Amino acid sequence: MEKDLLQKRYLSDNERYADLINGFLFAGSQIVTAEHLTELDSQTGFWGGSGFLAKSRKRRQKYRDLIRKAAFGMNFAVIGVESQTEVDYLMPLRVMSYDVGEYEQQAARSRKIVRRKKGISRAEFLSGFTKESRLKPCMTLVLFYGECWDGSQKLHGILDFKDIPEKLRAMVNDYRIHLLEIRNLPDTEVFRTDLKQVFNFIRCSNDKEKLKELVEHDPVYKNMEEDAYEAAAAFTNGEELIDVMKFHKEGGKVNMCQALTALIADGRMEGQTEEMIRIIRKMVEKGLEVLDIAKLLDKPEEDTERMIELVKNNPKKSNSELAKELIKRQK
Repeated sequence: MEKDLLQKRYLSDNERYADLINGFLFAGSQIVTAEHLTELDSQTGFWGGSGFLAKSRKRRQKYRDLIRKAAFGMNFAVIGVESQTEVDYLMPLRVMSYDVGEYEQQAARSRKIVRRKKGISRAEFLSGFTKESRLKPCMTLVLFYGECWDGSQKLHGILDFKDIPEKLRAMVNDYRIHLLEIRNLPDTEVFRTDLKQVFNFIRCSNDKEKLKELVEHDPVYKNMEEDAYEAAAAFTNGEELIDVMKFHKEGGKVNMCQALTALIADGRMEGQTEEMIRIIRKMVEKGLEVLDIAKLLDKPEEDTERMIELVKNNPKKSNSELAKELIKRQK
């Protein structure tokens, strides 16, 4: 399953979505609950063009990753989430277009209601918006799973202000994005769901020993939801973790501690096997016999012969590729 689909499936759970909002925007204070959230259509955009014929109108539309309506008392705000594995250097413009699209949709719904009212002014009829009408607040959270966001986090950062007078520059409206760099999070204690474990896994993914220590000391990793496990694996390029998931799954839960320990052990075995393949390749090139190579490796003659045959039959494959193939055969 592709990364974006795994992320959407994982965060489509309203408990996690609420946890993300509370951790990201409110420093962990429990302001929003799952019951406060309502799913909205991820398509955003508006009807553009002009003319009397409907066919002359063109639909401008975009699709958000995820979007929810969050209730606050009698009011609500619209909060979207966009996930990035790579830096998008036009992100301020992209986010602005998503938010504008949402406001345009709200305005279009208001227009239908307002124009049916009696006693409104000409200006209110033409705009489809009364003096008292209000749009609901909208914002977008950007989750970045990569190493370092080196793009601008505001619109002014992608505008060319060379030779533009400072007074004019100050009057050009800015638009900033709300960016969460997961690998550089200073604190994950603000999260109450398994977002904490998924984010921590991503933060430690470049250090296998640190990662192993993390999953061994946090009991949640021994009983993870399947979609949380997949999300953590997907955003750390852990295809192997997804491959071995079936061996460590029971009752819809996955023991990531076991899976990771097995993979680290496999990695060490692969390194040792790769070194052995390298030695065999050199010995074969020197013309040594099977018995001599077996003695050097301290391996049974029959096993050594199979490895020599593998090397001879695959001259173009690297030592690493042959090591993986050999381990696969042994399993």
